Amino acid sequence: MKSNESQATLEEENTHLKTKSLEMEARISSLQQQVDWFKRQIFGRKSEKQIIDESHQPMLTGLSGLPLPTLPQKSETDIKAHKRKSNKALTGQEVNDTGLRFDDNVPQKIIDVPAPELSGEDADQYEIIDYKETVRLAQQPGSYTVLIYRHPVLRFKQETISVTPAPTNVLEGCYADVSLLAGLMVDKGVYHLPLYRQHQRMLDSGVQVSRSTLINWMQKGIELLRPIYQAQWKRVLQSAVLAMDEVPIKAGRKSKGKMKQTYYWPIYGENDEVVFTWSASRGHLHAVEQLAGFSGTLLTDGYAAYEKAIAKLNEKDAGIIHAACWAHSRRGIEKALKMEPEHAQSGIDQIAALYVVETYIRDNNLNAEETLAYRQKYSEPIVSQFYGWVYDQRQRTDLLPQNPLAKALNYISERQAELKVFLTNPNVPIDTNHLERALRVIPMGRKNYLFCWTELGAEQLGILQSLMVTCRLQGINPYTYLVDVLQRVGMHPASDVEDLTPRMWKTKFADNFLTSDLAG
Repeated sequence: MKSNESQATLEEENTHLKTKSLEMEARISSLQQQVDWFKRQIFGRKSEKQIIDESHQPMLTGLSGLPLPTLPQKSETDIKAHKRKSNKALTGQEVNDTGLRFDDNVPQKIIDVPAPELSGEDADQYEIIDYKETVRLAQQPGSYTVLIYRHPVLRFKQETISVTPAPTNVLEGCYADVSLLAGLMVDKGVYHLPLYRQHQRMLDSGVQVSRSTLINWMQKGIELLRPIYQAQWKRVLQSAVLAMDEVPIKAGRKSKGKMKQTYYWPIYGENDEVVFTWSASRGHLHAVEQLAGFSGTLLTDGYAAYEKAIAKLNEKDAGIIHAACWAHSRRGIEKALKMEPEHAQSGIDQIAALYVVETYIRDNNLNAEETLAYRQKYSEPIVSQFYGWVYDQRQRTDLLPQNPLAKALNYISERQAELKVFLTNPNVPIDTNHLERALRVIPMGRKNYLFCWTELGAEQLGILQSLMVTCRLQGINPYTYLVDVLQRVGMHPASDVEDLTPRMWKTKFADNFLTSDLAG
């Protein structure tokens, strides 16, 4: 009797140990996956581009039972032992190519090299028949110029004295020329150079000005741009398709040695315009406020706040359709490659087939009607087959909830309707990669200036980045734009402030922009 009880006890303990062992294995696998993820963030490649093996190529061409389109070959010019695009294709204009490529906007200084033979005893035996040019790229420390306006003091014959006024300045009574204001903003917003470094550069150049003065000039200059930012924001909300995301920024002092965690919510419009709205939190109510008046399709990642915001806006008959990003879905599967290499690779290959279709559409500039037909012919069968694969994978009994693949499959299954929106609307991109490229200025800036001292500073930086990033998207030189707009905003009708947004400025003023007296 005792022997049977002992055997039953041992079996129970054995079962318990096996269960604990399986739990520990799952726990170890989960922790190992996290360690691998952190290693990749520090040491690994950041690109999400898939390196396709020859063994995977047949999978990409036969997933849907239909042959995928053949991608057109880009025209290239043969140069020696490699292929390189022409200079005009790289820069949009003809450039000098003497080993160093540069256009006519780059200042040039010609230095005549003396020939000793021409000054020696036998100088008359030599004559110059040609010149050979050696080109070198030079740089000097940050250059600043003091503009001194000498305006005459006049005396009328009847003893009346008058002084010719100096030209008006952007900031009245300020020592900063418009070129300096634009330079401060471009260095901070485009090249991520903190003001304290710009201040050090000024001191090294012999200019004595306090850092607080630079901050004051920057803030006043950005406030002049606020109406333009608001006009661009209003215009973006009129888009039929928006992409929205959120990115963190430290701003404002929380306690001694700690900063508040705040967020930018960049919104990307259909005309390549971006606005960086700022919020003290990551709650959905901010998205509700920023999207007020929008009616169309909103493309986002899987953050739950967007679903809540759309539901709240649709209660007021906003009619917003939610679309989801395929790149975020792919990232979840990609994280499972180490634990589930075969199954995860299969899912990634199927999503890659969708991107082959999108590449063909983009390279051939298909219009909306052609894009819709093309997606329904090629992409829709791939999506149907992909969700069949997702269903089969979720039926596996060996797929534990802690498995990264299981988490990715749950994420994709919960957003099936949102992920299929692009099949019925040709204007909806397949992912939010275009927005993520645009918002990179924020994490790039964080690596340099780390945080914003005040919440107002974070909001003003969002205003500046909205215009600077849009300038880049529109192919506009940010410095040229700011020098013109900072002078024009004070005399331009307030009712037509939309004309000063980068997209409209490009068509109205780019061919006849205002410059600083420094350039005169």
